[in-house]
Amino acid sequence: MTVTSLAQSLIALGIGITIIVLLTTRFRIHAFVALFLAALVTGGILQLPVPEIISIIKGGMGAIFGSLGLIIILGSVLGQIMEHTGSTAVLAHYVLRLTGIRRASAAMSVIGYLVGMPIFCDSGFIVMSGLNKALAKRSGIPALVMSSSLATGLYAVHCLMPPHPGITAAVTNLQADLGKVMLYGLVIAIPVNIAGFQWIRYITRNIPRDTTAATGEEKPGGPSLLLAILPVIVPILLIAIRALASLEHNDPSWINVLGMPEVALTIGILIALLSVKKQLPSILAEGVEKAAMVLLIISGGGAFGAMLTKANIGAHIATPTLTAMGLFLPFLLTAILKTAQGSSTVAIITAAAIIQPLLPVMGLDGTNGRIICVLAMGTGSMMISHTNDAYFWVISKFGELEVKETLRVYSTATIVMGLTAILCVYLLSLLL
Repeated sequence: MTVTSLAQSLIALGIGITIIVLLTTRFRIHAFVALFLAALVTGGILQLPVPEIISIIKGGMGAIFGSLGLIIILGSVLGQIMEHTGSTAVLAHYVLRLTGIRRASAAMSVIGYLVGMPIFCDSGFIVMSGLNKALAKRSGIPALVMSSSLATGLYAVHCLMPPHPGITAAVTNLQADLGKVMLYGLVIAIPVNIAGFQWIRYITRNIPRDTTAATGEEKPGGPSLLLAILPVIVPILLIAIRALASLEHNDPSWINVLGMPEVALTIGILIALLSVKKQLPSILAEGVEKAAMVLLIISGGGAFGAMLTKANIGAHIATPTLTAMGLFLPFLLTAILKTAQGSSTVAIITAAAIIQPLLPVMGLDGTNGRIICVLAMGTGSMMISHTNDAYFWVISKFGELEVKETLRVYSTATIVMGLTAILCVYLLSLLL
């Protein structure tokens, strides 16, 4: 087994990210090719044998495809049906009537926060992407602003609130109070979401609104509001009920089965099909083809992330000399792991395993200390979401955004959110 130094690990991380950014933004190389090359070069820097490099790449691609593949395909098909039938335009019309054009991006941020409570941010973005595009088109607000607002709203609760898997696993590992972590996480996610949204508004302030866009006053053609909203709201409710019931994955009950994301999205598709009058084969084909490109890219991200995991950066910094940092150590460790390998869930689970035996020396071994530690790891798992994160590519491709712009707006927003979150957790620690 090859042992890497901290310097070697950081060099591998830095060069890998640089390769992806340069190839995709400056040279317009396809994202999958850039990710694949970055994984190869990173493996070389880590001095891994070629057979092992190939094995890691294949394993990373397979893991991402296995966990998100069916969800992305079904979500893409659902979005294509709703767009074709005019359902998304109908929903956009009613949202704009309620919020007004100027507040459409804020509404998308709030929707992301609410939808993100029960379901994965990836699934939530895919389900809501049709509505998001329709709102952007009818309000004239740039797609970059709308997509980033939705993305950060979903992301805030994903990282901080059980029953999402990463922070839930950390609660179990550290034996923290699940109810209090859920409550505090939900509250902290509010200023975190606001901070992310305000950063998006600031950094995109010079991008003009499309003044020729529809105002949202004219009612578009399409199904009734009920038929338009059911394909979206039914899957969300089913997944939420399953999450709140805290069922095991192998539970045979109807709540567990219907609440599985894949089953819930299939039900949403069946409801959406009630509005389809013609061209069904072509609609389904377009949805699947669109999903294929996204899957290819996020699988490449999985390969790159799996390669960076071999750098084992977290183990290098979890030393006794750093334990005096208290709650800032789990935050820093999780942030480094997140930045290095891409998955918030993997980052917080890995960090929890490293931090758990260090709780006494960090002064976080009490009931409240364990809660604070879990939340600190949740905040660290927010930053930085970039090119090795599957969610980054879901946002970029389903939001139809340039990689460079997604990095500039969304990725920087995750830094602002993470720093805001750890500040909130620190203030909470002073009160408990």
